[in-house]
Amino acid sequence: MTATAPAPSTARARVTAFLPRLALVLAALLAALFTAAAPATAHAALTASDPTDGAVVATAPAQVTLSFSEQVAMGDDSIRVLDPQGKRVDTGELRDMCSGNTVRYGTALHTGLPNGTYTVAWQAVSADSHPISGAFTFSIGAPSATDVSLPTAQAGGGPVGIAYGIARYAAYAGFTVLVGGAAFILLCWRRGAAERPLQKLVVRAWVTLTAATLAMLVLRTPYTGSGSFSDVFDLDGLRAVLETKTGASLVSRLLLLGAAALFVAVLFGVYARRVAGLGPDEAGRSDGADGADESDPAEGPDDTSDLTFGLAIGGAVVAGGIAATWALSEHASTGIQPGIAMPADILHLMAVAMWLGGLAALLVALHKVPGIERAAVRRFSRVAFVSVLVLAVTGVYQSWRQLGSWSALTGTEYGQLLLLKVGLVAVLLGIAYVSRRWTTRLAEAPTDAEAAVASVPAVAAVGQGSDDVSRETEPVAVPADPERAAQLARQRAARESALEKRVRDADPDRAGLRRSVLAEAAIAVILLAVTTVLTSTEPGRTMEREAGRGSTATAVPDRAVKITLPFDTGGPNGKGSVRLELDPGRVGANTLHLWSESADGTPFDLPEIKVAFTLPAKDIGPLPLVPERAAPGHWTASGVQLPLTGEWRIDVTVRTSDIDQTTVQKTVKIG
Repeated sequence: MTATAPAPSTARARVTAFLPRLALVLAALLAALFTAAAPATAHAALTASDPTDGAVVATAPAQVTLSFSEQVAMGDDSIRVLDPQGKRVDTGELRDMCSGNTVRYGTALHTGLPNGTYTVAWQAVSADSHPISGAFTFSIGAPSATDVSLPTAQAGGGPVGIAYGIARYAAYAGFTVLVGGAAFILLCWRRGAAERPLQKLVVRAWVTLTAATLAMLVLRTPYTGSGSFSDVFDLDGLRAVLETKTGASLVSRLLLLGAAALFVAVLFGVYARRVAGLGPDEAGRSDGADGADESDPAEGPDDTSDLTFGLAIGGAVVAGGIAATWALSEHASTGIQPGIAMPADILHLMAVAMWLGGLAALLVALHKVPGIERAAVRRFSRVAFVSVLVLAVTGVYQSWRQLGSWSALTGTEYGQLLLLKVGLVAVLLGIAYVSRRWTTRLAEAPTDAEAAVASVPAVAAVGQGSDDVSRETEPVAVPADPERAAQLARQRAARESALEKRVRDADPDRAGLRRSVLAEAAIAVILLAVTTVLTSTEPGRTMEREAGRGSTATAVPDRAVKITLPFDTGGPNGKGSVRLELDPGRVGANTLHLWSESADGTPFDLPEIKVAFTLPAKDIGPLPLVPERAAPGHWTASGVQLPLTGEWRIDVTVRTSDIDQTTVQKTVKIG
């Protein structure tokens, strides 16, 4: 039984009625997920250190230890401790002190260290493949001047980071066009396999993805290490990369690209020849040129059906495997629910490729192949609609998993990039709606008009006389003079290009669709760039955990409470942050340390800073406190008494000028 597609107006009405309900369901799901979020991270975060940042210890410690929120990869040179003159005072041997859920690494120090301020610089690779780094200071006996400057450059930055980012973008773009272009041919327009422009598009996408993967593999050592291009020749470093999860994923991707090359060879070899060998009627049934969704069973299947099915299954397996190389090594593989997150990430990547990659193939077909049938365009419209639904569901889940709270959506770089991505998707959907209207107009166009466009001789005759056509088809004598022959060849090429443009512009519906698809493709390029940056940005959950901006910070026994409070007084140079440490963070006497930093990370010597503690549940406070200035940008107070357990609100008032002042607060659970 042959299924009959609903009329365009009816289908459009159904879609229009369905979209608001879909939006409400997704909004409710998003709200439920965000309100039920549990602590988790993707990038690892430094959660504690011994000695702590800014601590002053009476005697030299035997070692320095660092604790992280999740598993990290570190080497012998990952933790460096420098004396005030910049000389290393650690032994250079990494100590693995991990136990159970505790992720802790350390390094031993030389004995007999003199008094002064020491700098600890560390670098590691998070479980989601991204490099992380940091630095802090502690003092023995008393603080002193130091010649060591805390590094401001982040791990994975610099020229190597830019090159790695470009390779990452090229890999995403290559995968998108490779998978989307092949899917467009198999699902929407089988005759496209024999069209040279589409063949070039898919093959170039395969080359781009392969080259980008090789570049990421050789750049991995300098990207996660020194940041110097010379390290691409470090064979020991390359060998170490191959032993990591990321290295194994990149190698697996290269192997799968070998299988993809075989797929492309069959698609544009045997399959293209079979499609090209079909008669006009058979080709029409194969591509659905008669307006039906599939071949008419009464006419019998064409001889490409079995090969199409085999290529579709094989291509889906290879494409899913390549998508899995990202899911198994990046954000989806760490944090909460990796068993759900990785399949969701694979579906997300596949849906992106089907939509945006198919869009690129459609644009090339509309621009280079005037004879593309209206049924192929309409069929891609349905494929794109299903892809958007998959993107919406998987995108909501990924957003919750990486953000965890509404505050992270606007208060973190990851959340802001995500909002930008959502905005670009909304613009893309708006343009896609315009494209869908052009598609509907094509579907409502007379069949005779489409046949005139699809027929090459008839197309060539648009706007020309029969004499012009005969002149185009008659053999042309090649002059003996090479320069004259080259000139004639250029003239023929220019004439053919003008004719092709005239053919494309002869159908206003196709011209309108081509313009709207071109606009979609332009937005898609920007969207892929934002997505690439998003994949290398620290997720909002981790940023809030590092900054202490979650709902409530809980004091851990024998560990100081550490929170970071960003502020903005509204005046010139009024932006910065205050790092607060309450040691030991329990009932009774505590020692308070405050460090203020400007927006560029340098110490901010505020004219005034005040602190108040309030326990609202017991109507205690506010208990005011004015800490003493210990150093530029550093204040301390001892004997800070917290008489009861509970959720204490800490209010920090900062003044950056005579008139610019603000108060920021954080709730800390004590006891």
